[in-house]
Amino acid sequence: MCATCGCSGSARLRLVTVGDTAETLAEQQHDHGHDHDHDHDELGHEHDHSDDRTVILQQKVLAKNDAIADRNRSWLRRRGVLAVNLMSSPGAGKTTLLERTAREQGDQLAISVIEGDQETALDASRISAAGCKVVQINTGVGCHLDAAMVAEALHALDPPAGSVVVIENVGNLVCPALFDLGEAARIVLASVTEGADKPVKYPHMFRRADLVLVTKTDLLPYVEFDVGRHAADVKQLSPGAQMLQLSATTGDGMQEWYDWLRHSLPGQPD
Repeated sequence: MCATCGCSGSARLRLVTVGDTAETLAEQQHDHGHDHDHDHDELGHEHDHSDDRTVILQQKVLAKNDAIADRNRSWLRRRGVLAVNLMSSPGAGKTTLLERTAREQGDQLAISVIEGDQETALDASRISAAGCKVVQINTGVGCHLDAAMVAEALHALDPPAGSVVVIENVGNLVCPALFDLGEAARIVLASVTEGADKPVKYPHMFRRADLVLVTKTDLLPYVEFDVGRHAADVKQLSPGAQMLQLSATTGDGMQEWYDWLRHSLPGQPD
């Protein structure tokens, strides 16, 4: 069990190639840095001494993850590869965004995808059908990707120099924000169908965002979503974050998203 959020640390890794069915590549058991030095009495009952032990374990878990993330970041930097971490609640439109991006920009940007879900390769198959090389990570009961999972996926993808790797994290506005994966940028999707209050309800996720994408804007006439309030709350939490509005269904705002990706490639002028 992950000492930070309580989720399981096992994951299945699948390499999904264009036009093929998902094929199991490897099954990895990821050690989250657990310590097993709990005290037990003579009957084997475990004693919980204090919350201090939990804090120490959390620090060790994140420290180990951060060390692997740093190695991922160095590996990507040496190759000149842009990796971005795509995060949101379930249903905010991450996969739809990637499908359209792959169809329209896949060749120009040489996009490959690491797809995180608890189960199935449904989203990976969708992205593969759009023309991208995909590695699927199934986390089981795990609620987030970690740096060790991403390291395995990167070696399976073997992205070429100058390409883009998009990491589609497990749908969750809490735990993915805690784990550095080695990405160059963190992107948070906020669907207009979710309501405008998500930044204030999940501040840690938005506080660490480099880019916030307001998605499904074609539905704005039909839902209650205060664009101004949402933008102000994001700005207060993360003053340096960029914000874009788009609809992956109609294509509105997609060019700005493509421009952001292209501008973020290593070696591009600020």
